[in-house]
Amino acid sequence: MAAQPFFFFGTLLHPPLLETVLGDVAHLRLNPDRLPGYRVRGVADGLFPGLETDPAAFAKGLRVSGLTAENIARLNFYEECFEYVLRDLRAEDGTPVQVYFPATDRLAFEGPWSLDDWARDWGDLSVLAAREVMRFFGNRSAQATGRMFPMIRARAASRLRAARNRDAGTGFAGEIEIIAHRHPYAHFYALEEFDLRHRRFDGAMSPVMERAVFRAVDAALVLPYDPGRDLVLLIEQMRVGPLARGDATCWSFEPIAGLIDPGETPEQTARREAQEEAGLALGPLFPVAEAYPSPGNSSEFHYVFVGFADLQPEITGISGVDSENEDIRSHLMPFEALLAACDRQEIANAPLVLAAYWLARHRDRLRAMA
Repeated sequence: MAAQPFFFFGTLLHPPLLETVLGDVAHLRLNPDRLPGYRVRGVADGLFPGLETDPAAFAKGLRVSGLTAENIARLNFYEECFEYVLRDLRAEDGTPVQVYFPATDRLAFEGPWSLDDWARDWGDLSVLAAREVMRFFGNRSAQATGRMFPMIRARAASRLRAARNRDAGTGFAGEIEIIAHRHPYAHFYALEEFDLRHRRFDGAMSPVMERAVFRAVDAALVLPYDPGRDLVLLIEQMRVGPLARGDATCWSFEPIAGLIDPGETPEQTARREAQEEAGLALGPLFPVAEAYPSPGNSSEFHYVFVGFADLQPEITGISGVDSENEDIRSHLMPFEALLAACDRQEIANAPLVLAAYWLARHRDRLRAMA
């Protein structure tokens, strides 16, 4: 018995995403259709549309027939990641169709939704994210995969940002052949393994080698600086890196830092994190570096800034986002004291040392500017 047709009205109308989710789509029959009693609306705080009840409206979309059992299993997995459930409805001509709806009816709608606008702004990111989601099909539950989705999207955004890396073209541009690519671990962060070989400087290809990489998300870091008072603000918090290494000091002095959310610029992240971690409104931002802190074993990439700030004594205290279990203490320090601590090698945070030495070089210029 043939499967009942589905009605798609949102992001699955984007052909690359549809193919990523369903797999083989060459056999599908896609027919423009309408769903009476609904209209497609944008969802507040979401990058997707929803169906809003409107007895006088028709939601435009596609009636999709010919799905195989494999297609449907993949589709159900993808939609269940976002807690969507199926409803049986009827298309405009009365044909029974299945439509995915959120498990909750309490969506906040805001304005119309445009597939073309979504594809322009979010299509590439969504396809990359869907590829990682579908790697877990058959290996992990939809619920567990859905809990990872914020980090999956952030990893996809980092990959797109990497294509705009300023370092492109300044080094050796040799061939890299990936023979196998494995994903042994993924949660908040991810671990990936490669079997690869690459072009050597002498022109020959290297032997096949195994390499593991920690898949992280791009981060923005900012050292707040008050040019009038010649003060910097540092934050302090517990870090598991020193704990895993066996360091006696697990509370680290750092610049303000945070992961870049999809759709944010590094500058926007720096300003958001300054508010969240120190209750601080930043003035002008000055780029310090765009760099990999440890390219031999991690994809992590840092956008480092120095930012002007009004660092009054009462700005210090304890803050952080409760939902992220942050416990952050802020400190004010004369810049010369920070520089002396760096020279004595008492600062064990590389981005902070980098920002301090950059500020030492540009400090007179910035103070004159202020």
